[in-house]
Amino acid sequence: MGIKKHIPNAITCGNLISGCIGISFCFEGDLFLGAAMILVGATFDFFDGFAARMLKVSSPMGKELDSLADMVTFGVLPAVILYQLLLQVELLADTHTTYLPYIAYLIAAFSAIRLANFNIDERQSDGFIGVPTPANALLIGSLPLILRYYPEFSPYILNKYLLIGIAVVMSYLLNAEIPLVSLKFKNFGWKGNEPRYTLIGVSALLLIFLQVAALPLIVVTQVLVSVVFRKSND
Repeated sequence: MGIKKHIPNAITCGNLISGCIGISFCFEGDLFLGAAMILVGATFDFFDGFAARMLKVSSPMGKELDSLADMVTFGVLPAVILYQLLLQVELLADTHTTYLPYIAYLIAAFSAIRLANFNIDERQSDGFIGVPTPANALLIGSLPLILRYYPEFSPYILNKYLLIGIAVVMSYLLNAEIPLVSLKFKNFGWKGNEPRYTLIGVSALLLIFLQVAALPLIVVTQVLVSVVFRKSND
């Protein structure tokens, strides 16, 4: 098998390194590039599994490494972004509350719980229960991107109640017993894949019309599509 078995793990390490670089950008004050590294990490995260399946070299070690990389890029990095946004709110308000921004690190803690559960929960082989960490990270990472491209939204985004709400609500949704649709296809026919194609179609339309502002709405769409199709099947 030689070097072939190491290719997926090397790609996974690209995900982890992307998260580390993103955290560095955030503490240097560049939240835009920090958020962009979530997108880079998500790309690596997609291709490591794809490469493992294509090369037929999946392994328990690769699964564990993937979770460790996800913890950095989709757990710690979004928590740091949220922390820095809350810090900006504090500085703008000139309140300098010492504890408020640290609420953001709930995201890191509950992401760790989710990733640990995911590895031992056999129900999540074909779908998700609770919001996946990459989806949560993209939602939080979209905030600096929206601030860059749509500065008129800054009064709404740089709002401590919104940011605290995101930290608390998303921490809950990461581990909520809510079955969510995933994009794992066993076949590409319409039957059985209706929620997947619906999610892809709505997400594509949102991206076309709203661009980066669509990212948080795509996460909301994933939840809504999952709930709607689940109820229709009951």
